[in-house]
This record gives sequence, C-alpha cells and structure tokens, in this order.
Amino acid sequence: MEILSPVGSPDSLPAAVLAGADAVYLAGKDFGARAFAGNFSDSELEGAVGYAHDHGVKVHVTVNTLVKGSEMDDAVSFVRFLADIGADAVIVQDLGLLKCLTSVDIAKHASTQMQVHSLEGLKWCAENGLDRAVLARELTMEELSSMVPDSPIETEVFIQGALCYCVSGGCLMSSHIGGRSGNRGSCAQPCRKKYASETKTGYLLSCADLFGLDYMDDLRRLGVTSLKIEGRMRSPAYSYLATKVYSMADKGEGGNEFDDALKLLRTVFNRGTCSGYLGKFVSPVQPEYPDNRGFLLGEVKIRDRVMDVSQISDEIGIRDGLSLFIGDTKAGGFKVSSLKPIRIPFKIPDGRYSLYRTYDPRIDDIKNLIGPAPPLSGSTQRRPMRMKTNTYPREQSRMQLSYYVSSIKTMEAALPYADRIYFDNMDKIEEAREICTSADREFVTLLPRFDPADEFRETEYPVMVNTVGQYRACAGAKRIYGSSVLNAFNHFFPLKLHQLTLSTEMSKGEISEMSLHYPSRLEVMAFGRTELMLTRDPGMDSCTLTDERGASFPVYRDKRGYSHILNSVDLYLVDSIQDLREMGVSSVGLDLRRRPPALAKAVGEMCLRPDRAKREKITEMCGGSFTRGLYQRGV
Repeated sequence: MEILSPVGSPDSLPAAVLAGADAVYLAGKDFGARAFAGNFSDSELEGAVGYAHDHGVKVHVTVNTLVKGSEMDDAVSFVRFLADIGADAVIVQDLGLLKCLTSVDIAKHASTQMQVHSLEGLKWCAENGLDRAVLARELTMEELSSMVPDSPIETEVFIQGALCYCVSGGCLMSSHIGGRSGNRGSCAQPCRKKYASETKTGYLLSCADLFGLDYMDDLRRLGVTSLKIEGRMRSPAYSYLATKVYSMADKGEGGNEFDDALKLLRTVFNRGTCSGYLGKFVSPVQPEYPDNRGFLLGEVKIRDRVMDVSQISDEIGIRDGLSLFIGDTKAGGFKVSSLKPIRIPFKIPDGRYSLYRTYDPRIDDIKNLIGPAPPLSGSTQRRPMRMKTNTYPREQSRMQLSYYVSSIKTMEAALPYADRIYFDNMDKIEEAREICTSADREFVTLLPRFDPADEFRETEYPVMVNTVGQYRACAGAKRIYGSSVLNAFNHFFPLKLHQLTLSTEMSKGEISEMSLHYPSRLEVMAFGRTELMLTRDPGMDSCTLTDERGASFPVYRDKRGYSHILNSVDLYLVDSIQDLREMGVSSVGLDLRRRPPALAKAVGEMCLRPDRAKREKITEMCGGSFTRGLYQRGV
C-alpha cells in the first residue's frame, strides 16, 4: 500500500522522504484546508515536486476548500499550474471546482470533505473524472469491506492522526459560532473546548488521535490503495516518525528500530490514541484534555520536590523533558538534570501527579538527520484563466416556503403555509406522504445525511439528497432536491437538481451572485436551529451541551444512533424574505424538525403576513434571541 505522509511546510518535506513515504501531500498558500500550516509558495511547490520526484516520491496537492464564485478563475489557474509543474494529483472538495477541471490533465482525488462514504459515492466519483476517493474517517471496517473491493477507483483511508468529531465535510460549528470555516481551511477547533452536559463535564467533543497500526493488514486485504497520515500542522519530527513507523510496518520490518520509532512517535505528539471507527465501535473521545501532552509514563508521588518513580516501568534519562499534571491542570514541566533523585526545579505541593514525557533527546538526533529544508525553487508561472459564466434571468415570483419536519403533528401544523414538506422520519414516510399529498402539498423524502450501506434511496417520488452517492442512487426519482449539506458554494455546481439549497456559510452578496449565474431554482435556509455537527460517537446521547461562554447547544440522538448537535440559537432570516425574492431565490427553508406544532404555525403566519407582534411571539417561543448566521459576514 502507498504510505501518504503530511508535509505542512518545506521543513517537513525531507523528513517524510527520508522516512520512507511513497507519496506526500501538501498545499500552496491558497485553497488548502490547513490555512495555518506553513504551506508552500508557487516557487517552493515546483521545487518540492522536483525534490520528491528525484527521490521516487509522488506529490499530491490539496485544493480542498470550498471555492467562492469570485475565486474560481484563480483556483483553476492554480490547478493548471500544478499540472504544469508535474504534481501527481490534486485533492478537491468543491464540486464546482471539480466541474471546472475537466480539461486539466492531472489526477483528481476526492477529498474526505467531499463526503464519499458509500459504494454509490465511489461510482459517482468514477463517472465524474475522479481517480481516487479519500474515504470518510467515520467508516467502520465492516462498511469499508462492503465498498472498497468493488470500488471502480482507488481508495484512500486515514490511518494516523487527528480525528474530527463531526462526520467529514459536514462541520459548521467553527464558522457559525466563531466565523472561521473548516470548509474554508480556517477551523478554530471548537471541538477541543470544554463542555458540560447534564451528567458530565470535560472535553466532550475532543477525539483522541487515530492510531491504526493494527488494521494495516485488514486494509491491505480489502484492496485499499493508500494509507494517509494526518498531521500537516505538526513538526518535521512527527512527519518523520509517523512515516517511519507505518512504512516499516508496511514492509513487515520490526525489531528495536521500529520499537524506538514507535515510542518516540508517542512522545513527539500525543493527545491519547484510539482506533477511530476501524476497531470496536466505541467512543473516540478522550475527554480529559485536548492538547499534546506527550507519552504518559504513569502516576508519581512528590514529596519535598523529590519524585518517586518506583512505579514507573519506562526508563527516564538525562535531558528527558517531563511534565506534571493534576487532572487537566499543568503543575509544571522541566528537563531532567539528575536521576538520583529526580528533583523538581520549582516549588510544587506534595501529592500525586500524572507524569508525561514530552521530550526525548533522541529527537534531536532526528532533527539533525532531517537537516534544514532543501532549497526549493522554480520559474513556472501560473497561466491566467477565465471561466465562462452565463447569466440567467430570474422572475420575482412568490417566495415558496419549504418546511423541514420530522413529525406528522408538526407537518400538519405547517401544511396551511407550506408549498412543500421535507420529511426526515423514515419510519413515517408513507403515512406522512399520504396526508401531505391529500392537502395538495409537495412531499419530499429527506434522506439521512450518512448512509454507508446506501440503504435509503428514492427512485419514484421527490427526494432531497445530501451527498453525491445519494444523488446517483436516486437518479430515477421524480424530482431531486439538493440539501445544504452538499456545500454548494458557487454557480459552477454541477449536479442537475430541481432545486438546490445553498450552503449556510454563504453571505448575502454571495447568494445574490449565485442566483444571477446558476441555472436552476435556489433555496436559502431562513429559520431554525442550524445543525452544526453530525457524529457517530456512541458516547454522545441526547442532552444539552454548554460551552465555557454559557451558550447551550441541543443534542438529539436519532434511532440509527447518530447524534445531531444544533446551534444554540435559531437562525432568523424571515425578515429578509423580500430581499431574497428580489435576488431571484425561489424558496426559503424553515427548519422545524423536533419543534412543536405551535412554532411551525407561528413561523408560517409570520412569513405570509409579517408584523411586530408575531415576531415577538416567535422570539419568546425561541428563548429570546436569534442569529442571522453568516448572512451578513460570510466566511
């Protein structure tokens, strides 16, 4: 299998190459999902491709953010530049960008952010010019077994590094509560913050790092093409050690050299490890702390600033870096200067502490082996691109109201106001459809967001899809609607839909531009608790999560075992319906899932006959406050 290693900056390139990487992935200064890594200038990219190829290593370049319409010319120009300098592949999330790259001669890989998690998704990728898919990190070994052997394209699976709590490509938490979009490469990592529920407090969304060494043989037997190591924000020493461990394991090499590399890997970066969803289906969360603490050596007693290490099995050496913690509070850290006894060089109360090794002097040897970044330069220039853009006239017809509901009672309350119903309770579909169509309202089945078995599909009646796999599976449906989960961010979006709901991360100006140039009907979400995260974590139950600022996020666990984390306040753009109509938007989405019938009625009345008293009533029913989301500020 290919061992694909992270290179976040020129300093990490020789580290991955020296350690035995078959391929590396890296980013330019724009359009990469790790905007805060060092990344590479155009000149450095050309030099990096030459350096890697001289050592028999392939280079994959990430262009894996959502792309605004105004950025598309630059994005395509950049990918053409990558083809010109001989990069081996480009990793893409944005479906509009993928459409614009049809004529660019470079291998194209679907980013994990594209939400490919089923065999239908893999088939769609094959039919649309993709050579490989980076599969969702939330897939189990059983689910991988059902799709990888029959995949018409190459497959790539994460084997090591950080895990997102939310299903890949679906996280809106950072953008909606902090204005920094993970889909745009600027995630503020709210999952690493402390939260409290009704029963516990801790880092309840913070996943331990994936450590998949024990699953390499199983993945090889399935036919997985590439194993991916996450870590472009980490040090060159991490890139070297992670690559060396997995490269040696892939070759069947062991012994002391392998054991030493593995121990050093757990020292150079460690926030706890787990098997993700590859092993037993257990929670990947490590709730005690969210940061790198190094390798846990064990519990020690300290008396009069002297450490009792009699219960520690690992040897401690001169110049080791050690840190002491009580719970999630760091008591201090120091470098060992004497061993008999080990004396703490600062005042510290007597007691029991958790001891971590944060540094091993052998890491200095690795740094010396890696050496400085090689000289990387090139002279190839980007070729300017101008993508053809059409303008489509929009009729300012009456704004339609689309209700998202999950119960028949709420649906019945919405019917007098709704033009269509999106219904997401799969157990009640037939009953709900009969009631809705009897009331002469359009009924649309809203499919689950994550469906690895392609279990849920609709080939006869109208349906709303969330992924390219569902789009392919529902090709025969009467009408296909696209949900906001498809992350439509520009007018080059390629799926042929009856109506497309735009990403909730788009601003007013971006919606207006999209409406001018997109050929089909558009919908904008105008009311409801935006779903910020969907997680497979079996340890998350229905509850309310409260962050350190006091904001409370409702969580509900559905019948399939998935948990949905909603925004702390309702989106309210009902007062912008006229503006949206003038832009040419065809419909607004009103999300009343798991909300009372009275609220569905009140929102409908406000949309059709707005006045201050009705707005005040809705405000009271929703807890006293609203958000306009990203409508004004965007990301």
